[in-house]
Amino acid sequence: MGGTHVGRVRKGNEDAFLVDEERGVFLVADGMGGHAAGEIASDIARRSVGGTLQEGVDRGLAADDLAHSMVDSFRVADLAIAEHVAANPETEGMGTTVTAIVICTDGTYRMGHIGDSRAYLLREGQLAQISRDHTWVQREVDEGRLTPSASRKHPYSHILTRALGADPSDAPDLQAGQLEAGDLLLLCSDGLTGMVTDRHLQRILATPATNEERIEEMIALANKRGGRDNITAVIVEMLPAED
Repeated sequence: MGGTHVGRVRKGNEDAFLVDEERGVFLVADGMGGHAAGEIASDIARRSVGGTLQEGVDRGLAADDLAHSMVDSFRVADLAIAEHVAANPETEGMGTTVTAIVICTDGTYRMGHIGDSRAYLLREGQLAQISRDHTWVQREVDEGRLTPSASRKHPYSHILTRALGADPSDAPDLQAGQLEAGDLLLLCSDGLTGMVTDRHLQRILATPATNEERIEEMIALANKRGGRDNITAVIVEMLPAED
């Protein structure tokens, strides 16, 4: 289940998402650049990364082969963004984050991630961020110069250190993990996490409701708190095998 909203400040929505439950392919991308360029960049990422994973699942690729395909698709998307900018100089500076997950038939997942969109895992009521932000403030936190609480309201919190379209040498993080029945995965853009704390995300995800209701509540809360950016969320629920 996925949903998106323009927010209360932006005129257009530069986020993109993909939900393919049948193939187990899910993605959130947050474009940047303005003049509709961010929207183009995030759509390129959705079609390139998401399409490659969908094709790989249809071909019956094993989990690690899907992961290799995902990494290649990030490179293809980055090249496509660069080619678009070369042909349309007015879109100079456009780029996008990408957080993509494919659920494999062995109960594991493979995730590719670049930028500051996020992936979370809720297990037995406890929420954990499983992606790592590629931002200036996260680097400062990692090096002990900034506390996690101070990073939320830091004026440089929006500055990315990695993104598609920014630098050809920027590589995505690749991650694997085991999933269990009852797990919930949340993929979201920073329009959600910039407005809503992890504590409130955990409360919403852990409260009995449909995933559609959870997404509606998240978006409503982000807008209530300012809605300063586009807001996108995708929830993936791991059901028991017999379901």
